[in-house]
Amino acid sequence: MKLGATGQKWLKVVHLFFVCIWVGPGVTLVAMQFAMSPSPDGTGGMLHGIDTSMKFVDDWLIIPGAFGCLITGLLYSLLTNWGFFRHGWITLKWIITVGGILFGTFFLGPWLNALAPASLELGLDALHNPAYLHNKAMNSLWAPVQVATLIFAVAISVLKPWRAKPRKD
Repeated sequence: MKLGATGQKWLKVVHLFFVCIWVGPGVTLVAMQFAMSPSPDGTGGMLHGIDTSMKFVDDWLIIPGAFGCLITGLLYSLLTNWGFFRHGWITLKWIITVGGILFGTFFLGPWLNALAPASLELGLDALHNPAYLHNKAMNSLWAPVQVATLIFAVAISVLKPWRAKPRKD
């Protein structure tokens, strides 16, 4: 079963919605990491608020957006003539999507999730805690790489580089 033109357009709308709620909040998290910090004369509550806000963005926007992209991409590959491997750019988008979800699940997510409990318990002293600083540094290093990779996936979706592989019928 293949989708008709109208079905494909609606699938594209839904897919783009999920792209927006994966990439946009990803950019937001990167900006929050570099632009937000507690005032030095404040309490640990401000640091905890920043960490909790970042976790909220991840849990309620980035994760649903990523899985929405995965599911709608799967539907695109199954229900249209685009396929999984017919175009090199689609294959690369699959690698980026699955790789991004796995990297977020096993690395970025745990690093981010460790920040809020530490800042709640330690307050501003978390800024001197080696485990907290490691998790924050790993997110500050790798989250921009993840976001850049996602933006690259958006670019190749628009540009559609690399020719289609000939069909073997």
